Amino acid sequence: MARWNATATYALTVVLMCAATLVKAEYPERPVTMIVPFPPGGVADTVARPVAEALSRELKQSVVIENRAGAGGGLGMGLAARAAPDGYTVLLALSSISILPEADKLLERKPAFTLSQFKPIARFTADPTVLVVRADAPWKTLAEFVADAKRRPGAYNYGSSGNYGTMHVPMEMLKSAAGFRMVHIPYTGAGPAVVALLGGQVDAIASGPSTVAQHIRAGRLRALAHWGDKPLVSLPEVPSLVSQNLAVRFAQWSGLFVPAGVSDDIVQRLRGAARRAAADAQVQQIIRGAGSPVEYLDAPEFQAYWDADAVLMGQAVRQIGKVE
Repeated sequence: MARWNATATYALTVVLMCAATLVKAEYPERPVTMIVPFPPGGVADTVARPVAEALSRELKQSVVIENRAGAGGGLGMGLAARAAPDGYTVLLALSSISILPEADKLLERKPAFTLSQFKPIARFTADPTVLVVRADAPWKTLAEFVADAKRRPGAYNYGSSGNYGTMHVPMEMLKSAAGFRMVHIPYTGAGPAVVALLGGQVDAIASGPSTVAQHIRAGRLRALAHWGDKPLVSLPEVPSLVSQNLAVRFAQWSGLFVPAGVSDDIVQRLRGAARRAAADAQVQQIIRGAGSPVEYLDAPEFQAYWDADAVLMGQAVRQIGKVE
């Protein structure tokens, strides 16, 4: 009997081990939620939609977008950070993920999340922001814009996706470097800020190219400068701030993250799916058509890029100081 029990126990152990392996191999067994911490119409949403469709094809499960806007992206990012680490919640974030914890620290409040609560999966885009005004605005060049803002300090305003977000920080960096004042009007995301600019509620915004390129091509908006080092693919005629003797750089990148506790095998599965999604011709066509070419980085390279960017963003936040 003892011999039979040992044999049965061994057989049961083998069955359980095979079952565990099978469970792992079957991820995902149900739809995956992709949290986008901004409303529709902005850079994150523009990237998320084609990527989610491609990931659905790769994972053989639906990847469902959930827009959770608020607090400059902090609300949705905080929800993603606290989600169960089972691979069924992923986050499509912008570079504000590096900014908001530093802002919370500066304002002496409990952080909505920390960087250590996430694992990076892949970077999809990395675009310099673009300074944009309405087509009927009096400024044709950056020099005219800056000169007028200096002559009338505080007379003009600009919109953003929220305090310390990826539209707020680059404008504050520009104001500091060029020495002018503007009033900051925060919105819940890039989409509402663009609508406000088109409607005349604000005078300027700093936005990712994909959010404004269609309006520029349609003659509704005018781009004066960008925060990059090389010509933009979608707007090659727009000069950089660096070329105008303003040493200011800022990239509004987008990337996929999971909660830090997600297992390595699921991370590997998502990395492979993200790599194939980034190479998908339909994804590349949609994102490029919106004005943001795919600039993919796999997790290790993305981690190094993120670490370096977080240092620069921390310095920028401390330079801006407290904004309530």
